Amino acid sequence: MTDTNIVPIPLTEALSERYLSYALSTIVSRSLPDVRDGLKPVQRRLLYAMRQMRLSPGSGPKKAARVVGDVIGRYHPHGEVAVYDALVRLAQDFAQRYPLVDGQGNFGNVDGDSAAAMRYTEARLTEVAELLLAGIDEDTVDFRDTYDGEDAEPVVLPAAFPNLLANGVQGIAVGMATSIPPHNAAEICDALLHLIEHRDAETTDLLRHIKGPDFPTGGILVEPADQILAAYETGRGSFRLRARWETEKLAQGQFQIVVTEIPYQVPKARLVERIADLLTSKKLPLLEDVRDESSEDVRLVLVPRSRNVEAGILMEQLYRQSDLEVRVPLNMNVLDGGTVPRVMALKETLAAFLDHRHTVLLRRTRHRLAKIANRLEVLDGYLVAYLNIDEVIAIIRSEDEPKPVLMQRFGLTEVQAEAVLNLRLRALRRLEEMEIRGEHDRLSAEQADLTALLQDEGRRWATIGEEIRSVREQFGPDTELGRRRTGFDDAPTGVVVPVSAVIEREPITVYLSQQGWLRAVRGHQPAEDGRYKEGDGPLFAIHAETTDRLLLFASDGRFFTLPADKLPRGRGFGEPVRLMVDLANEASVVALLPARDDQTLLVAATDGRGFRVRVADAVAQTRAGRQALNVASPATAAVCIPVQGNMVAVVGTNRKLLCFPLEEIPEMARGRGVILQRYRDAQLSDIAVFDGDEGLSWRLGERTRTETELLPWLGRRSGVGKLPPKGFPKTNKFT
Repeated sequence: MTDTNIVPIPLTEALSERYLSYALSTIVSRSLPDVRDGLKPVQRRLLYAMRQMRLSPGSGPKKAARVVGDVIGRYHPHGEVAVYDALVRLAQDFAQRYPLVDGQGNFGNVDGDSAAAMRYTEARLTEVAELLLAGIDEDTVDFRDTYDGEDAEPVVLPAAFPNLLANGVQGIAVGMATSIPPHNAAEICDALLHLIEHRDAETTDLLRHIKGPDFPTGGILVEPADQILAAYETGRGSFRLRARWETEKLAQGQFQIVVTEIPYQVPKARLVERIADLLTSKKLPLLEDVRDESSEDVRLVLVPRSRNVEAGILMEQLYRQSDLEVRVPLNMNVLDGGTVPRVMALKETLAAFLDHRHTVLLRRTRHRLAKIANRLEVLDGYLVAYLNIDEVIAIIRSEDEPKPVLMQRFGLTEVQAEAVLNLRLRALRRLEEMEIRGEHDRLSAEQADLTALLQDEGRRWATIGEEIRSVREQFGPDTELGRRRTGFDDAPTGVVVPVSAVIEREPITVYLSQQGWLRAVRGHQPAEDGRYKEGDGPLFAIHAETTDRLLLFASDGRFFTLPADKLPRGRGFGEPVRLMVDLANEASVVALLPARDDQTLLVAATDGRGFRVRVADAVAQTRAGRQALNVASPATAAVCIPVQGNMVAVVGTNRKLLCFPLEEIPEMARGRGVILQRYRDAQLSDIAVFDGDEGLSWRLGERTRTETELLPWLGRRSGVGKLPPKGFPKTNKFT
């Protein structure tokens, strides 16, 4: 026998249809919150189930296992682990800005430890959850059948509290996600009140009230104002959040840094472990130690390496390398009307909440009017009975079916007749009649007032405004729960951690021998105090500091960079410089000098060509160096000196001296340069840069001679020059 209900369809069509159904189910029924109450289905079911169990803030808590079992059995057909995790998160005051569950027992901590098993913990609702559920029995929201059809659950909660923005939410669905950070409820209420009065308000107007996210763990928000505005206008963006810290002074000028608030959703234990790993791997040279002295409050102690360390620079290093600074994403992807997922801007989410509260007010008012109408109908019947009490009693005593007789005799409705028949004898008193008339008058006045409310939109929005003001008063900035916890600070712009902050600054003397052995000793020592191998001697001896970078200029025209703190120390002869840089076999060291970023150098080759180069363009990032002066064989690079003056003096091996303005030499980053002095059967010997007003100086043994009358040697660049003054060194060198 064949099954006639089998319909053949293509596999791709079947797969796509089922995958789409699964995706929609995940989006609508699990991951994305409703814009109206800010809750996912599992959260909503938890709160409703706890209300049905009468776990109000004033009642005693019950086992979390009982709550989870009730939710699974009646509303949420999923595993107990997922339901309990949702319950735990609603109770964590470091995860929820305004907790919806009052948890008793171990519900985890900011270190990242998990909660105890649900058989050990207890729970009840908080006042915030009560506000979300307020009026749910007054036909304010729709109900739908549960998964087994045996019960009903709310589609959305009435939500007198702006939960979506106040507590935030995170969720990952199929093909989309949501991430909304928590905000301050009082600020949200202020923005809502402003929006009620100015429905055309712009995001900039709303941000005068909502300054930005307000995280339960505090911290400092350092996002620029224009970025915050753009995020709220589009519903997408991120916020830069930093830990809050302070310095504590100790004895003898020492201090320590104490972190009192860490960024949102950063486990403290993992944060401390990360900092300790950075410390072990020597990536935090300014930090000596880290200690966790937290109890109920966060207290991370950071011990600097010395009292000369700047606390701000140390923290900048930690911000860059650890979770003391994080980016909190904003993606306001929510369910609009409970069914359509879309990204909303700040104004749209606030407007959706207000529209929901308006709908709740209308439905609650109509529900109350129906109750009043029913009660007034009963009271009218009571009054008729009291006016004709003897006849009513006689009918009841004499008739087998008094109900239709009463309805016909006094014109009562079926509801009124039933109410009269259910009257107790003790109610047949004059005092009771007066109370009924008084209740009738009060209900009639309330009925007229509610009817007027339904007809007056302005009054309805005023009523909603009063409800919001009540919430603001309950969670105002002067209350412990309502005070703002996250502060604001100017966004750091291009903060650069200087090398001097990473390396301990101390003077050193760098020695380079003629055979290429390099070493550094502490302090500024005389050049003749260097230690050399037998047959070796000094080539360069310069004074520097450990925070400097050294520029080494080779005869092949390449620059090499050596960090001063990495130079070999100790009592030996140092190390060959060729082990530190890839110096060519035939190349020799022409110059060794500290690199100053604001400095310009003059480089030249033996063929008399050269140019000016900025130190920033000369610094090399690799061992292979950076080619600056292109040397044409058989010439070699001969000079590299700092530019300190406005005139240049060039002398060749032919003892011809030429002086000309420095401005005639161009500034380049690479090349052969221009002709500085022209030679025939000679080459460049030395160059000096000097101040024309002070004159040209050169060394003569222990003395220094200065020549101020330089007119005979002045010319234009690329000239030949003339013989130097009498007394000029026979070495043809200025130093």
